[in-house]
Amino acid sequence: MKVFSSSCTFDYSWDEVSTANWRKYCPWNDKSPHVVAVDTLSRTIDNATGILRTERLITCDQSAPQWVSSLFGGSATSHVYEISYVDPASKKVTMCSTNLTWSNVLSVRETVVYQRSSTQPTTTTDFHQEAKITALCGGWQKIKNKVEEASVERFRENAKRGREGFETVLEMSRRVFSEQRDLEGQRIQA
Repeated sequence: MKVFSSSCTFDYSWDEVSTANWRKYCPWNDKSPHVVAVDTLSRTIDNATGILRTERLITCDQSAPQWVSSLFGGSATSHVYEISYVDPASKKVTMCSTNLTWSNVLSVRETVVYQRSSTQPTTTTDFHQEAKITALCGGWQKIKNKVEEASVERFRENAKRGREGFETVLEMSRRVFSEQRDLEGQRIQA
């Protein structure tokens, strides 16, 4: 198993980040054209804690490296199952996802946490991402290591693009909400 880990701080409040998170794969995010569908499977709120639990299926057109396709076959369409928890009391979003496609060859278990920054001003949000990547190639340790290393590198590249795209979504959301507040303020004054 190989582990990819990344952290950063977004210069946006937790309210902005947790709201924009649902728009992460929107059309104006040009860094995620591979995401073709996001289907919500279930959504519930725990009455005792106020935690919103959401299950989603994310469909992607993301071709595997040519050598993997030629070795194992398969389609360019892949599916990821995601469970997320939004805790408004602790200002924390936790998202756990796992690949459904190719899961007999490669297991990718990702956890993403957005939490109101405790060390920065409350206008910032800490982000932490961790992916545990395990190649399931039986006893071929050399091949297993190569597959895991290549997968971690690809994950690193995709994570960088994902953060850049999310910054675009955050900026667009901030503009939309700002314009909406301005319009509401004008209506109240009129």
